[in-house]
Amino acid sequence: MAPISVVATWVNSEVTDIDRYEQTVSPLARDPAVQDVIIERATDGLVHKIDVRKITDALADTLADRDAPRGLVDAARSLDEELKGGLRAGVRYTVAKVVTSDAFAKAWDNIHRGAHSAATNVLTGEEGGVLEAKGDTIALNVGAVIEELQKQLIGVTLVGAGDIPGADKSIVLVHNDHLSEARDAARWLSVVAPWLPWAVVVLAGLGIWVAPSHRVALMAAGIGIGAMMGVLLIALAVIRQICLDAVPPAAQSQDAAAALYDTLVRFLRQSILTVLLTALLTVITGYLYGHGRGAVAMRTAAARGTRTAGHALARTGVKPGAVGQWLRIHRPLTTVVVMAVGVLVLVLWHYPTPASVALVLLVVVVVLATLDVLAAADAAEQR
Repeated sequence: MAPISVVATWVNSEVTDIDRYEQTVSPLARDPAVQDVIIERATDGLVHKIDVRKITDALADTLADRDAPRGLVDAARSLDEELKGGLRAGVRYTVAKVVTSDAFAKAWDNIHRGAHSAATNVLTGEEGGVLEAKGDTIALNVGAVIEELQKQLIGVTLVGAGDIPGADKSIVLVHNDHLSEARDAARWLSVVAPWLPWAVVVLAGLGIWVAPSHRVALMAAGIGIGAMMGVLLIALAVIRQICLDAVPPAAQSQDAAAALYDTLVRFLRQSILTVLLTALLTVITGYLYGHGRGAVAMRTAAARGTRTAGHALARTGVKPGAVGQWLRIHRPLTTVVVMAVGVLVLVLWHYPTPASVALVLLVVVVVLATLDVLAAADAAEQR
């Protein structure tokens, strides 16, 4: 259930948390591969709307009316490709300047906040949004983006307001025959997402409680969950390759699809790594409480270090008093409480990351060491 729980929680957060969704899609507007695709497709659409033949004919007729040489008039009529190339270069420069600007990135974020339903559309197959699932394809709808260009392009190029491509322009990024089944699975996961993590924790706790050896069961749970996170990371890599293989071989489409996939699943990958690190720390903790030679040596070294620090503290005249005495008598209880608080903090952390796990671990170790030093100082005072 562990990998299902992680995926379900990720899906649920993307659908229900608009801030999380914005954080997910915001980097796409700043990704060079995605920018290149938008620039090229927008430029093609704009240039296609320009009637180059009409311009060259008008130029040739003007020259003919002014009694220009016949050769010059014929040359003007044959400038279609040259004029189209020059127009394309000018339009592309203007579009690129807009797409790569900070204003465009901010507009992209605002559009996505207003169209948060796009995340739901990918899962349900409904239309209308920046990311759309149509049949077995995922498309990037650039209509809203092109509309944003409208205000800045009119008057700069030869394109009129009515010639700007409409909101029906979209770029097919991924095509896969199993996309419908994936959407059905994602919808099912979003329904059970809030309960799965707690179910995993409760079942693991029950398994550890009924096991003859709690420590061994704790390590087994950590190893099992860690192994499943490894399998999930491998699955993400395989799915990524399948999606890229389904994309047309054009370099821009491949790069954009790769950027899209890596950006959209980066929080999922982060969650997997967080659970993997937590599982690894659980296994290490279970081992350190065992009877192995390495565990005994580490516990002995730690006890010697805190005892030395406690004696040094006592020699300075600091008296922990009743607190130190209570800590010395109830050392196992305080250890369990501190570790339980650390676990609770991670459970209640809104979106834990590997960095947050490391931070909580550091705080727990520092607190345990401090309490042990106070207890050792009291013991030295009593002696």
